[in-house]
Amino acid sequence: MMKLGVCYYPEHWPTAMWATDAAEMKSIGLSLVRIGEFAWSRLEPKEGTFDFSWLDEVIEILYGAGLQFILGTPSATPPRWMLDKFPDLLAWDEGGRPREFGSRRHYCHSHEAYMHVAAEMAERLAKRYGNHPALYAWQTDNEYGCHDTVRSYSPLATIAFQNWLSNKYKTITELNQRWGNVFWSMEYDSFDQIGLPNLTVTEPNPSHKLDFYRFCSDQVVVWNQAQIAAIRPHTDKPIFHNYMGRITEFDHFKLGEDMEIATWDTYPLGFLEDRSDRDESFRHKYQYTGDPDFQAFHHDLYRAVGKGRWGIMEQQPGPVNWAPYNPAPARGMVRVWTLEAMAHGAEFVAYFRWRQLPFAQEQMHSALKRPDNRPSEVLDEIRLLNEDLKKYSSSENHKAQVGLIFDYESQWAWEVQPQGQDFDYFRLVYDFYCGLRQLGLDVDILPPDGQSVDNYAVVLVPGLFSLNDQLMEALSSFTGELLLGPRTNIKTKDFHIHPDSVSQLMQIDLKLDQVETLRPTETRNVEGIGTFHSWIESLQVNGESVPPLLYKNDRTYLGGWPDKETMISVLRNCAERAGIAIEDQEDGVRLRNGFVVGYGEASFELSK
Repeated sequence: MMKLGVCYYPEHWPTAMWATDAAEMKSIGLSLVRIGEFAWSRLEPKEGTFDFSWLDEVIEILYGAGLQFILGTPSATPPRWMLDKFPDLLAWDEGGRPREFGSRRHYCHSHEAYMHVAAEMAERLAKRYGNHPALYAWQTDNEYGCHDTVRSYSPLATIAFQNWLSNKYKTITELNQRWGNVFWSMEYDSFDQIGLPNLTVTEPNPSHKLDFYRFCSDQVVVWNQAQIAAIRPHTDKPIFHNYMGRITEFDHFKLGEDMEIATWDTYPLGFLEDRSDRDESFRHKYQYTGDPDFQAFHHDLYRAVGKGRWGIMEQQPGPVNWAPYNPAPARGMVRVWTLEAMAHGAEFVAYFRWRQLPFAQEQMHSALKRPDNRPSEVLDEIRLLNEDLKKYSSSENHKAQVGLIFDYESQWAWEVQPQGQDFDYFRLVYDFYCGLRQLGLDVDILPPDGQSVDNYAVVLVPGLFSLNDQLMEALSSFTGELLLGPRTNIKTKDFHIHPDSVSQLMQIDLKLDQVETLRPTETRNVEGIGTFHSWIESLQVNGESVPPLLYKNDRTYLGGWPDKETMISVLRNCAERAGIAIEDQEDGVRLRNGFVVGYGEASFELSK
């Protein structure tokens, strides 16, 4: 049965409350408690002076109450004395300014000394608690990428980037050639001349900028690997990181290669206000429930990142404090979100947090209990959830018939050179995902590694900027329905225009003649196909102009960004040709793994 849990910060509360809190957690059906991920200043109040006694006590209280714990490493919040030890610790923003102490995530991933100190702290925790019978799992750091903290423009990042480039290209001649630095006399004589792609007069070389984004992602992976290497020798429990919604600045698939589970922090109402491209009428309609597809997309994404194992580390329980507007969820909606996660195969769902704080930055962020310790309304939903989980049991995730490839590097590439101001790779892929869900189809999100496309009836590849050799080979031999485009493989890995983008995959002499990007108020109607917005391509086959939708031998190329109705039509045709049964969904209703999820009104039922 899927476990329920909560995020708990005992260091914020009097010691006398701990045992009572633990007993009440157990009484309402919780079994997991996350602790420790922000507690460095209490674990090491001064450099070299450690105090684990309070954490020992908390863990024994949780254990005695029959609860398991998830222990987080506290590297997301280096204490103030750490800045005295490492004055160059801070990340720098794109404007060349240090991001100062006084919040969180203020370190630069290129600071190797802090990386080693953080790994040493992780090792201390692992040696002390790695074999505790109540330990369930480990969390490394907290929410990489939150608050725009992947891309640091510090002096240390500059040096690390130069070394990264030297290792990649070996010679400066090779770099100049592959970046095309003959343009605008941008050629370098040595790697140490290369700066970061910020503060340039006009846009920097796109190859330079894309490599910097790749480097920043790799720095996060290396950072995380240091903590995993410190923890793993001392425990047999799984390790994970808690990802976020629509954070794309680092490659989650690469980070996830070293861990057993993926988790993410889901805030449906906060994300609708803070990270959604939806128009005002949509936001109004779903302001108390959240976007019907946003949570599901990330459930499927992080299931792929976790290689089948995933959970929710932070589930929104009420109004949050960080979005532009912060309504309360509709009554019963927290229950719906939790059961939806179960339908997608989650191992656990943990709520953020146990008790609302009366101080500091998150004091307006709701919790399971109010600041004065009164229960919030959501506690009744959690009690009901325990009965739900007994009734439904956990849902074993079956493999979907449709695979949708998602590629972080493509997001970076189209940020570097969008061609149209509002072009966004995430939104493009998400539009395809939403269309599939409206047809009642389960979707597996796939990494761009070429190893995951077999045995799907339909595979979609929208907007993937450059296909690697493994993926090209896998798609070339794919025998199901293949849907490509728009903007698929139109660049090389070095960010040059590809001379032959999709002819090999389409098995016809298909050429991209030119592209247009349309203003937000403009659309383009193509007779017999439908309506396009934002992006449309002019195509030629054997030198003759053809419409921006081609089909041949179970392969479709879509040379534009379709509106909702056109998208549904294209996807419907692909599914029907593949023999997949379609079940059109009403607004706010979605299917997953045999379950029906209702977002229009808070409801959840077993599909008949």
